[in-house]
Amino acid sequence: ALLCFVVSALGITAGSHRLWSHRSYKATLPLRIFLTIANSMAFQNDIYEWVRDHRVHHKFSETDADPHNAMRGFFFSHIGWLLVRKHPDVIEKGQKLDLSDIKADKVVMFQRRYYKPSVVLLCFTLPSVVPWYFWDESIIISFFIPAILRYTLGLNCTWLVNSAAHMFGNRPYDQNINPRENPLVSLGAIGEGFHNYHHTFPYDYSTSEFGWRFNLTTAFIDLMCLLGLASDRKKVSKEVILARKLRTGDGSHKSG
Repeated sequence: ALLCFVVSALGITAGSHRLWSHRSYKATLPLRIFLTIANSMAFQNDIYEWVRDHRVHHKFSETDADPHNAMRGFFFSHIGWLLVRKHPDVIEKGQKLDLSDIKADKVVMFQRRYYKPSVVLLCFTLPSVVPWYFWDESIIISFFIPAILRYTLGLNCTWLVNSAAHMFGNRPYDQNINPRENPLVSLGAIGEGFHNYHHTFPYDYSTSEFGWRFNLTTAFIDLMCLLGLASDRKKVSKEVILARKLRTGDGSHKSG
């Protein structure tokens, strides 16, 4: 169950988020295939749709064009946005985005074409069948722990980035925006809770200035670079980070 959780989480954090949404590093074909498989295991919309919604979220954050606008409250930004029709502004702005880079990625478009069967196989069938077949686990436990419970936890860890990390925490990089630094969210979302930093420097592959601290995704990307499967990691210099803290931060970095 833990392995499935980490793999599926990487499909979101290292895959649809840091690689495809922000292009913060480059990945070889084998790594892109692995991240696509992991993304289908996560079952949080296909990569194309995830990227489109996330780019709209960054470009129009905390407005009606933001799919999970945190100004509408915790429940809406956490799960409510998935229970109602999208605001017309979300659809309008999303249609105007340039997604040519995503459309040109054959791996992404292959997943989009076969997304539903890939989810059935990778999110539910394999996590249930493998423990039952290979080490004689009860099929009930195999279904409800590695599949259902793991999936539910994965969803909520991602949703907490949209809700809690936009409401609770300090803002050492830019006090003029809502996203916050939330270490607890980072623990659950394997590195995605440094949200004030991420919205200030969205192109940084680490989404944080602290390297591997509470950031398994950064460690994974660094390992992939070491193995020659990833390259061209984008990183903000310490000088730029400090200057931004002094210019727009809330001063909390002085006690950090």
